[in-house]
Amino acid sequence: MLKWSYMAMLAFTICGSFWLEIALRVRVLARFKRVLLSIIPIAILFIIWDAYAISRGDWYFDHQKILGIFGPWNIPLEEFLFFLIIPIAGIMTLEAVRNVKRHWIIGDEH
Repeated sequence: MLKWSYMAMLAFTICGSFWLEIALRVRVLARFKRVLLSIIPIAILFIIWDAYAISRGDWYFDHQKILGIFGPWNIPLEEFLFFLIIPIAGIMTLEAVRNVKRHWIIGDEH
C-alpha cells in the first residue's frame, strides 16, 4: 500500500484542482498546447537537476513509496508526472482566481 504514496499525492492534487476546469470553466485543458509550452522548458531543467542529484547520491526516492517504474536517468514515473500535474494544477488555480476576480489581466493577454 505504501508503494502508492507518491501516486496518491498526485491523485489528491488532481482531485483538489482539476475540478476547477469544470466548475469555474477555467479552460486550461482546452488550451493544452499552450500549457505544455509553458511547462515543458522548466520541467526539462528540473528533470536534468533530478538526474544530476540522483547520479551524485544527493537525491533519492524511497522505494517503499513509489511504484518502481523508472524512466530515463533512474527517475521514477511519479517524478515525471509530478512535473506535469503540479504545474497544471497551479495554472488551473491561477485561472480560477482570475475567473472569480474578473478582469485580472496577466501575462500576454490584454
